[in-house]
Amino acid sequence: MINEDELKSRLDPLSFDVLRRGATERPFTGEYVDTETVGIYKCKACSAELFRSETKFHSGCGWPSFYAPTKDDAVLLIEDRSLAPRVRTEVRCAACDSHLGHVFEGEGYDVPTDQRWCINSVSLILETK
Repeated sequence: MINEDELKSRLDPLSFDVLRRGATERPFTGEYVDTETVGIYKCKACSAELFRSETKFHSGCGWPSFYAPTKDDAVLLIEDRSLAPRVRTEVRCAACDSHLGHVFEGEGYDVPTDQRWCINSVSLILETK
């Protein structure tokens, strides 16, 4: 279980707002938007492994994009109607329920899953190999 006070004390305000309140960082401002560093992307709140650099691709959307999580059970997918009538799929960390971003399908990117996991940089920590 995440201790909210401890988490708030160790995270910067934007990271806390994204992870625990579902906020979004501005496009093209995140640390990992264009990085090609090899490594494992982990949840900034709990350090659970979420994505690998091998599944990261340049989508041009302004946030780090991946075509799949490391494991099917690494993330939770939740229907998001906050922009109704548009329905999106929210991505949360399965280990601590922190907001990470959204996943979109059928956009035509040349990736094996035809998915774009659009993830906030401030919700991630890149552990290099």
